[in-house]
Parts: sequence; structure tokens; C-alpha cells
Amino acid sequence: MSALYGTYARSDLAFERGEGVRLFSQDGAEYLDFHSGVAVNALGHGDPHLVATLKSAAEKVWHTANTFTIPEQERLAQRLTDATFADAVFFTNSGTEAIECAIKTARRYFWDKGEADRYEIIAFTGSFHGRTLGAIAAGGNPSYLEGFGPPAPGFKHATPNDLDSVKALIGPQTCAILIEPVQGEGGVTAMTTDFMQGLRRLCDENGLLLILDEIQCGFGRTGRFFAHEWAGVTPDIVAVAKAIGGGFPLGACLARGEIAKAMVPGTHGSTYGGNPLACTVGNAVLDRILAPGFLDHANSMGQRLAWHLQQLAQRFPQFVVEMRGKGLLAGIKITPPVKDFVTRLRDDHKLLTIAAGDNVLRLLPPLIVTEADLEDAMARISAAFTAIEAETATAPAVD
Repeated sequence: MSALYGTYARSDLAFERGEGVRLFSQDGAEYLDFHSGVAVNALGHGDPHLVATLKSAAEKVWHTANTFTIPEQERLAQRLTDATFADAVFFTNSGTEAIECAIKTARRYFWDKGEADRYEIIAFTGSFHGRTLGAIAAGGNPSYLEGFGPPAPGFKHATPNDLDSVKALIGPQTCAILIEPVQGEGGVTAMTTDFMQGLRRLCDENGLLLILDEIQCGFGRTGRFFAHEWAGVTPDIVAVAKAIGGGFPLGACLARGEIAKAMVPGTHGSTYGGNPLACTVGNAVLDRILAPGFLDHANSMGQRLAWHLQQLAQRFPQFVVEMRGKGLLAGIKITPPVKDFVTRLRDDHKLLTIAAGDNVLRLLPPLIVTEADLEDAMARISAAFTAIEAETATAPAVD
């Protein structure tokens, strides 16, 4: 019996090494990775620049407290602000910590303005923001809240892509709107451009902050550096993680300057967040993501993946219900039970994918994926659907 908490329904499959978009198990079997550690491995496995940077950094300073200046942290923060709307950055170890920082920053901003009663945040059904008590309250999913006592107060939930449902929830205590531009866990639902622009207008008209959770959809996943760029909106706060470290634990909360100023010494902190080793790796990831042509490639491959999935839907209309997502955060709602289908793809066809809500198969290949890799993945999914067809045809009739 494992000494680990039983919080994961783990497969017995264990990997020994990775190369590009492929993983190799302990018995030498090769798997095509369209899981990417839940959108973490944006550069795939064994990226030479990332590996060399980590090896070099490991021979220097791994960790110092944030009571000291950390040059690599300063450098990464400056590069992120130069490339985005933000003026200031707080580094964390994970996405859920970035969300906690975003929530605290928004509430503290209004407290600092003398509006302490404005603490409520409008979030959305189907969202996922992490596993801390604050993050599960923001997500509002009953299955994640069950068993942990009363939800943390201060969150209301509107319907994605329904601006009227948001308007109905705005009141004198509202301080912010929190949304994933593309929901991941909840079913790979992409917000429309009109909706995102409508949220920005609502925030401007009511003096609210727009907080974006780009933990899964940011850092090139949709073909732009951040997903909100497609809608042409400027957020006030953005939570980032997953791809920012390329596999090394790292997250960040980005904010406009006048908002971040409310977070003075003593209001927030992190022991490990933004330590020298993590930020050195983060800078190496940024070297690759912001290199000329990298995001263009990710965008091109996202378009090609959408085309391939359309072809798949036409070939197997009995199995594919709906196409969802944006870029290389793609989902297909299917008729076979998605968890069983993920297992079938993994065990029978050596393709790693991940399930999402509403019976959606989620595809998250590394951003370095090629056309040949996409074709390979589609062939494996097609083979899985064909196998189900054959099994259904030969199954005995039920009286």
C-alpha cells in the first residue's frame, strides 16, 4: 500500500524519461504526450536550453529568502511587465497561490481606498481556480467544496458567455470579476470576444477590477502570449502558472501598478515563491516563448489541430458532439464516457490525454508540437473510435 494520500486516481504507469513531445515508461514503451502535465510542459521534455540552464543554476544559489534581493527574480519580473499590461509581479509556487494573491490584491486595493465593504468577486460556473479554500470557493464547484465546511464568503457565480447574468450580480459590495478566458477543467469553454469586451466595459462602468485566470490558457497556449490578447482587452490582474516554469514549480500574479501598491510589506508573502532557482528556469522558459517565431508556430499548430479535429468530427459524428477551446487548449465533447476513453487512448494507443468536465476530451500538446505529431495523435484517436465501433457491432443484443 502506498504511503501517499489517496487524493489521486493514479495509473500504475510511471515514466523514466522524456524527449520532445514523447515520454518513455520504465519498461521502454513510447507515449505521445498530449497531456503535458496538465499544460505545464509547454516546451515538451528535455528542452536543451531549459536543461542546460537548470544544470548551471543548480551549481549556484538554489534558495534565499525574499528578505534579500534576488536578481533573477527582478529580471523575470521586468521581462514579464515589459511584455504585458502589468507593472508589478508577485511570484508564487503554483497557480492556486497566484489566484490567492490575485484575490487578496483586489480586496486590499479597495480596502486601501477606504472601501472595505467592497470584497465580493463575481466568478463563473464551470470554472476551476485551484484547490485552496479560497480557490475552491471562487470556483464554486460543489464536488470540490463538499466536506470542507462552509465555503469562504465573498463569491458569486454567473454563467459563462452570458453578460446579463453578470450584470444581475453586480452590487455595492462587488470589487472584481474573475474569469478564465478559456476554461480548462470545467469543459474547455472559450469565452467569446464580445463577452470578454463586455466584461471589461462592466468593470469600467462600475469601478470593478478584471481578474483573469490564465494559469492554463496563458503563456502561448492559445497562440498568443496571453489568451486575453485575442479579445483586445486589458486586465487589471492576471494569475499565471503551469507553463511559466516549463515543469519547474512557479507561478505569478501580475497587476497594474496602482493596484499592486496596496500590497505593502506584511500583506502577503511566500517562502519559496520566486527563489533563485525557480526564476532562473522561468527566464529560460521566457527565452523560448518570446523568441521570434515561437508563438507564431504555436498559433499555426493550434489552427491545424482545430482543422484535424473537424475532420475527426466528420468521420465519427456518432462519437464527436462538439468542438471546444482555443489553439492548443482543445476539447472535444464525446459520447463515450471520457474517463474510459482517456484510459483506452493511454493503454491501447499510447496517447496521453486528459478528461475535462461535461464529458470533454482535453488535448494539451506541448507548444513545440509539429504537424506530424498532430497527424499521429489523430490517427490514434481514430483507431480508438474505430475499435469502439467494432466492439459495438459485435456486442450481443440486449433483450
